[in-house]
Amino acid sequence: MPISPSSSAQAAREVVAKRLRDLRKRAGLTVTELADQCGWHHAKTSRIENARTAPSATDIRLWCRTTRAEGEAEDLIAQSLHAESMYTEWRHQVRGGLKRLQDSAVQFFHETELFRVYSSTLVPGLLQTEGYAAGVLEISANFRELPIDDSAEAARARVERSRVIHEPGHRFTLLIEEAALHYRIGDEDAMAAQLGYLLTAGALPQVSLGIIPATVPSRSQWPRETFHVYDDRLVSVELVSARVRITQPGEVALYLKSFEQLRSMAVYGADARALIVKAIDALP
Repeated sequence: MPISPSSSAQAAREVVAKRLRDLRKRAGLTVTELADQCGWHHAKTSRIENARTAPSATDIRLWCRTTRAEGEAEDLIAQSLHAESMYTEWRHQVRGGLKRLQDSAVQFFHETELFRVYSSTLVPGLLQTEGYAAGVLEISANFRELPIDDSAEAARARVERSRVIHEPGHRFTLLIEEAALHYRIGDEDAMAAQLGYLLTAGALPQVSLGIIPATVPSRSQWPRETFHVYDDRLVSVELVSARVRITQPGEVALYLKSFEQLRSMAVYGADARALIVKAIDALP
């Protein structure tokens, strides 16, 4: 069972905090003494050592100079930056607009050979039609109260980015919970077009599309948060507040184990198409 992705990011922060605390203790300094020599309040030292506040590069350099460990500063800075990059709040990611967020992943998509995607709530972005994507991104724009709603342009960019699915050299294993086929995104026409496209895309030779039936007899995994695995090197997990990037091999392996168990519960081919047709027939 994968640990909480937000906990994973916090754990990375705590590794940095422990190293800094160990440097202070090794230097024989109290929390207050280190704070005085660095020129800040002792409460800041406590917040950093308890991983409640992320230290800046300047903070780390001051800390290392004060504890006579200047040689460790750059490594600690890199480790801290990595920890903070794991957990990025959506409010920071969408500052440049939803379209720019879609465009930012284009090169990375071209470099990825094997995409594994699990979604319990939505049709995966790689298979979204423009109308469906516009509905998803409009909900996101409204929820995040973006000053500029560029969801229509972002939807076109998402569909353009998804053309990677037709490029040689890529494979796609996509899992969707059956319930996601019935959640209404956009109007009836948008949903009908989206479900119809799933019938087409699921037949592509480079695509393995699995649907996990709502009536699967015995689940080995309950429905999880949406996550994407890029090759075997990166897991991206989408939370309400943030996107979490996981690269630690042991944790990536846990997500791959979860993915394989979810995949074993899915149906494919004619059985998957039957569930999609059932969702189409259920439209008003």
